[in-house]
Formats: sequence, structure tokens, C-alpha cells
Amino acid sequence: MKLAIPDMISNSYFPALAAAELGCFRREGIEVEAGLIFPVDRCYQALRDGEVDFVAGAAHGALAAFPEWRGVRLLGALAQGMYWFLVMHADLGIARGDLGALRGRRIGAAPWVEMGLRRLLAAAGLDLRRDDIKIGPVPGTTGRGTVGTTVNFGLTAAQALENREIDGFWANGMGTEIAVSRGVGSVVLDVRRGDGPKGCFDYTMGVLATTDRLVEQQPETAAAATRALVAAQGLLKSDLSRATEAAAKRFPPRETGLIAGIVERDLPYYDPAIRPESIAAVNDFARWLSLLDDDVPYEQIVATRFSNLWHAG
Repeated sequence: MKLAIPDMISNSYFPALAAAELGCFRREGIEVEAGLIFPVDRCYQALRDGEVDFVAGAAHGALAAFPEWRGVRLLGALAQGMYWFLVMHADLGIARGDLGALRGRRIGAAPWVEMGLRRLLAAAGLDLRRDDIKIGPVPGTTGRGTVGTTVNFGLTAAQALENREIDGFWANGMGTEIAVSRGVGSVVLDVRRGDGPKGCFDYTMGVLATTDRLVEQQPETAAAATRALVAAQGLLKSDLSRATEAAAKRFPPRETGLIAGIVERDLPYYDPAIRPESIAAVNDFARWLSLLDDDVPYEQIVATRFSNLWHAG
């Protein structure tokens, strides 16, 4: 079976990658191979078209391929909360939380990921046109990938920032760590840890998703995948060296050396539960973006038949 991940060399979807690389899926009786498909909407399109069996991606991204959530089910959360960072070039001297200083700046963000930043800035009273804030692709990431593509957004964004091709980026913790450790970037927003306008934490979250078809026709496989995710989160919580072990199989040496420290900061958010209030918030976010018309019930979005497995371990 195949698992699509939109940003491989990253902490964003790492519990799903760890489940594959540390044998959690295999121990549950299913063979799952993780592959990179960029960007996230392409992941969900591949899921819809039967090219892959699971997606580890942003929850709202499912609406790119499954209008009104029809045909997709969320099995569990990779971690709680919107997980991207706003990083601006250190030379700009922008203080933490100073969104007003973004006027006239160029910010790189991946397709569908950028939606979180747009909504956040609007909630903070900024207008992209009026305030001349340009949010767009990062140079080198504009190709739309297939399984095996080499686009890793956070790494590319960090390099583009260093090259002064952009003034900042909205991306994952790995790109953030690289930019900050090199002295070229400074964190302006870390939503998970309290930055940004009220409610932005709940705009979206990382999830493990599959199709209604698989849930109905192969419920034992869907249950096994859910248990594998929970097991991977447990392994990472109990022994951070397992993060390095999992990354060593897929990451370059520099990023392999960084991942344990990044995952350690994420551990408080490693909770597989997808709660009704979280889905209500994602739906509100999606409606603001005109991605969703109806107020789709929680039970039609989340595979609640497996919710007892979220904390079974």
C-alpha cells in the first residue's frame, strides 16, 4: 500500500513517516511505502484516483479532491494544531508577532499551505492588496509532483530566504530550524505556541486520511493504519532516538541530525484524537476560503468507528 506525504524532509508529517520507517504498519499486518507527492492537493487527488491508499497532510487539503468531504475519511491526527511557522529574513529586524512589519514584503508559501497564512493575516486586520503583501510560490517549488518527486518545500524555502529571493516564508519546522540556525531567518509567528490572532491554532491540522471506500471495504486495514499511527507517536514520545532512526532512512545527514530536537518540541501536540470542535474549526476555515458550502457533520468526516483506537496504547 502507498502513503503520500507532501513534504518529506519535515517534522510536519513525521509520525506517519515514522510509522512506515519504524515498522509500525508492518507490525499491524500491512505493508505501507511512503512517497513524496508535492503539493498537498496533489496528494489528495492521488488518493481520490486510487494512486495511493493513505495521505498524511493538512486536513483542509482534502477538500481539493473531495468536495464537501465526500469520499474521504480522517483516521487520526498526526499532531494537534496548525503547524507552520512564519519566518522572515533576520536582516529585516521584524519582532516576534509584528505583523504590521509584513507590509511590502514577499512571503513564500506552498499551495494550500498559504491559505492558513492568508486567513491569519486577514484575522489580524491586514489586507494583502492594500498592504502590498505578496504571498506566492518559492522559486524551485513550482513543479507539480508525482510519487518520487524531489521537492521538499521547507528546505527549498530556507535556501531561497538565504539567497534573498524572498523576504520570508510560511513553512515547516525543519525549514525554520535551518534558516534560524544559519542566522538568516527569525521566527515572527509560531502558531502552535501561542502566536497569532485568536483561533488560528485550529484552522487546520496534520491528519492521516484515507477513502470512504477503504474504510467500508477494508475496515481491518483502516484500523491497522490507525493503530500504526498511534504506535509511532508512542515510540517517538518514549525514545527520541527513534526519530533519528526513522529519519536516517530518508533524510540527508544534516536534517537527520536536526529532527530529534524538532520532534521533541512537537511532542506535546502528539495526540491522535480528532475532536468535534477541531473539525468545526476546520470547516469554518474552509468556508471562509470558499472551499466548503455545507456544515458537514463530524461523523461524515472522521472515521469515528476507529476513535477507540486513538488512546488504546
